[in-house]
Amino acid sequence: MWVPLLALVLGLITLVWSADRFLSGAASTALNFGVPKLLIGLTVVALGTSAPEILVSFTAALDGNPLLAIGNAIGSNIVNIGLVLGVTALIAPLPFSPGVLRQELPWLLAVTLGTMVLMFDLELSRLDGVLLLAGLGYILYRLARQVRGTNEVPDSMQEELDELPQLDRRQGFFWLIIGLVLLLISARVLVWAATEIAVWLGVSQLIIGLTVVAIGTSLPELATTVGAALKGHTEIAIGNVVGSNILNLLAVLAVPALISAPVFDNVAFWRDCGMMLALTLALALFAYGIGSRPVITRFEGAVILLGWFGYNFVLFQHVSPA
Repeated sequence: MWVPLLALVLGLITLVWSADRFLSGAASTALNFGVPKLLIGLTVVALGTSAPEILVSFTAALDGNPLLAIGNAIGSNIVNIGLVLGVTALIAPLPFSPGVLRQELPWLLAVTLGTMVLMFDLELSRLDGVLLLAGLGYILYRLARQVRGTNEVPDSMQEELDELPQLDRRQGFFWLIIGLVLLLISARVLVWAATEIAVWLGVSQLIIGLTVVAIGTSLPELATTVGAALKGHTEIAIGNVVGSNILNLLAVLAVPALISAPVFDNVAFWRDCGMMLALTLALALFAYGIGSRPVITRFEGAVILLGWFGYNFVLFQHVSPA
């Protein structure tokens, strides 16, 4: 059993590292070829930050493990709100930026509810996958149209671009290719290890996807938001998580739908999608609650963090045989 455990750890480390290298290489290559920063931010940076989840879901679906892919997408959203924002809010209260309040959080609410409607029949069909990707295309189009007139890069997007290393054309292309290759290899190793662990523990692949894989692929968001809070840049924390969650549903979840059209049971829908919806609604309550400031306080952070721990306790109390 130590071989799959070691492979899991190494796969997660390599996945996170290679995703960072791939993103740096892709962004630098695009800049070196004269692609506008705005377009890079809307596409390369936005999708590149979700590369670990996308590649893991792609590999899992190709290997005939679509439930692992679904668990990765849904579980990452649960981890992002419950664990990432919960821990970060304990460090410093997290304010909602005007852009998140006005645009991004309503989009996340709509996407979450729409995804649950598509999954209500306990199947993710290929048509569902097309609809999810169409939703992603619509949001990217709206973002591009919104800022096209000014041609200004939003502050949060500019900060992400500034944090990426500036590579010349040769270095950028090198890390673009190497990062992509290592992403594919580490994703395959991670899926193999997670599947072996699920078999050894006698639990479903969905459970492993919701827990071990989801936490592992969400580590970059945890590091980014905690780092931002420690530096006093708390205003970007919620925006990062909200954007990541939108991509998890519209891009990551679309992958298993398009490849294998998986089916799942009623318990998984109400337990896991229900928890995702509950945490998303909690965010909306913190943001729009009457008589409250649009901020996640330390107390509210503790509440969603305890909710996440409680969910995982229930999860392992009701594991289903593989």
